[in-house]
Amino acid sequence: MKKGMVVPAALMVSVFVVGTSEYLVAGLLPQLAADLGVSVATAGQAVTAYALGVVVGGPLVTIATVRLPRKGLALSLLGLFAAGNAVCAAAGSYEVLIVGRVVASLSHAAFLTLALMVTARVVRPERVGTAIAAVGAGFSVATLLGVPVGVLLGEDAGWRTPFAVLAGLAVAALGLLAVVLPRQDAPATSVRAEVATVVRRRVLIVIATTAVGLAATSTVFTYLAPALTRITGFGPAAVSTLLLVYGAGSLAGGLAAGRLADRSLAATVRGTFAGLAVVLALFPFAVPWKAPAVLVVLAFGLLASATTPVLQSLLLRQAGQAPTLAVSVNVCAFNIGIASGSALGGGLVAADGLRWLGLAAAVLSLAALAISYAAIPRRAVLAG
Repeated sequence: MKKGMVVPAALMVSVFVVGTSEYLVAGLLPQLAADLGVSVATAGQAVTAYALGVVVGGPLVTIATVRLPRKGLALSLLGLFAAGNAVCAAAGSYEVLIVGRVVASLSHAAFLTLALMVTARVVRPERVGTAIAAVGAGFSVATLLGVPVGVLLGEDAGWRTPFAVLAGLAVAALGLLAVVLPRQDAPATSVRAEVATVVRRRVLIVIATTAVGLAATSTVFTYLAPALTRITGFGPAAVSTLLLVYGAGSLAGGLAAGRLADRSLAATVRGTFAGLAVVLALFPFAVPWKAPAVLVVLAFGLLASATTPVLQSLLLRQAGQAPTLAVSVNVCAFNIGIASGSALGGGLVAADGLRWLGLAAAVLSLAALAISYAAIPRRAVLAG
């Protein structure tokens, strides 16, 4: 491995651990609910609690720690994450579980923000997109491997075991970062400068693009498995395999987009959302047949994950010298977009519109494309 990519690789491993925690509990709800004596619907609020902790707590933790040295902060946030998962593993009641989830979530957005900021500072400027994509790949791997393996572990050894393993992995990642992460002073910025950056017009436009773009992908992805089962006719084993195909496509797409963003960020943003709109529009017409469905799922995975590195790179370019809070808010925008898309998809499914989710998602992708033009004028595309 090239020396300049050692730190991004270590941060990718850490992001993998943090990313696995976010979606893990959704696969453990039946066991968790039975053990703690609550309904599955009530147990599902453990997902909501984590999401709220990310959206509300992320910017607050980020702004409160903006003047702290970066290495010590990274280790502290991973320690907080480990503690939260340890509380979940030991929880004797539903209320204690929620406390553990919230504690863990408070480190989520702040740690991802820190990982992206540290990465941008340790690599050459022309490699920022590639390095950000490498760090973000940790989330793709979490979806591809971490969550399914965690759920299988929970089914065999009890729902507490995956949380205990995550706490242990977080401690191991903390040790890894203690060795490889260089000491970095706090950014030469202030709370006032950070807030002023967030409310800058082009920064807000990028954040809006993020929320709308992620709503587009989430509208379809949340209900991808039911669509493949009910419409295409795949069995459960085939659907699991196709989700792995989606995850593999996501990993490849994110890494490729990072490289392309280093060459032409503006064109990559445009191409990603335009291509995504086409694939999503084709989805309703491909999903009734198995072979086209496989192809559209792979293409969807390739393009859906490409949005992450290009939008984060775009935000860093627009945020200038005080980007920390802006990156944190953009991480929250990802979660807001995911929640909004899931809600929209749920409403359409309830109205018997499962097959046609792709058309609504394509409209959202085109909206994100249109919004992005305000963040990067067309002349930047021609120059870029």
